[in-house]
Amino acid sequence: MIQEVVRVPLAVGEDLVIPKNRMGSGEKRLCVVTGTHGDELEGQYVAWKLARLLKEHPEHLHGTVDIYPALNPLGISTMTRGIPLCDLDMNRTFPGSEGGSMSEFVAVRLTRDMQGADVCVDIHASNIFLWEIPQVRINENTAERLVPLAKRLGMDLIWIHAAATVLESTLAHSLNALDTPTLVVEMGVGMRLTRSYGDRLVSGLLSLMAHLGMWDAPVVPVAPPMVSTDGSVSFVNAACAGIFVPAVAHDARVEEGQPIGDIVEPLTGEIRETLRSPATGLLFTLREYPVVYEGSLIARILGGAL
Repeated sequence: MIQEVVRVPLAVGEDLVIPKNRMGSGEKRLCVVTGTHGDELEGQYVAWKLARLLKEHPEHLHGTVDIYPALNPLGISTMTRGIPLCDLDMNRTFPGSEGGSMSEFVAVRLTRDMQGADVCVDIHASNIFLWEIPQVRINENTAERLVPLAKRLGMDLIWIHAAATVLESTLAHSLNALDTPTLVVEMGVGMRLTRSYGDRLVSGLLSLMAHLGMWDAPVVPVAPPMVSTDGSVSFVNAACAGIFVPAVAHDARVEEGQPIGDIVEPLTGEIRETLRSPATGLLFTLREYPVVYEGSLIARILGGAL
């Protein structure tokens, strides 16, 4: 059933409407959320495929699944990361306020609608600059509660962040603070659909639903993910501007000192910098957009990963 979560008047007689698709019924509830950033589209495929599957097999669903495919519909329709009317990152406005700006009003209504779910899965892609393997990102303060749930999703990596690096104004932080367990999935690249990643996450969501007692059909077994803390992740940043030409494939194992790629100067034909891996491990983030500047993130390596 399509339900309206929030409606806000816009200019020239139009309204901003954010709907959800409520499927099934029962005490257990799963929220599947995506589209907070308008340039992150990987979750659109997941929302479509999950809704289609649940619609075709309602007999196996024993609980309520709320699917929110587009928290930022204006951003999606205009290919803008933030809310285009105010150029604001929506994931910096939670938990919101009834008496605040339009974005804060929308945020508080969404937060209240999701609050109390047994689990919420907030799906993000990377931006247009970086390619990410399927991963779940968790605040270290909530790791004890969330890691067992995250392992059900079948992602490659669970990355546990230090609390100091987690923004309190995100949807996930706000819901976790309200005692609603919320997992953040990052996968793929901005403005693209990676069907293999989406298919894996749909299987993982069914696995999580089976664990919660919400799904009684057979599920695909999920492989145990790698679990990492900030201390085991190394970063590679550009020291100069230019065009990044990768020398390795994404999701590959690299050795310490191995070339990751070059930053080149098209005008002169020179190689301005050769970037090397600072550790042996898994290359789980790689620069996708080739134009770089000093300080641009090029890669992340999970040290010691097989």
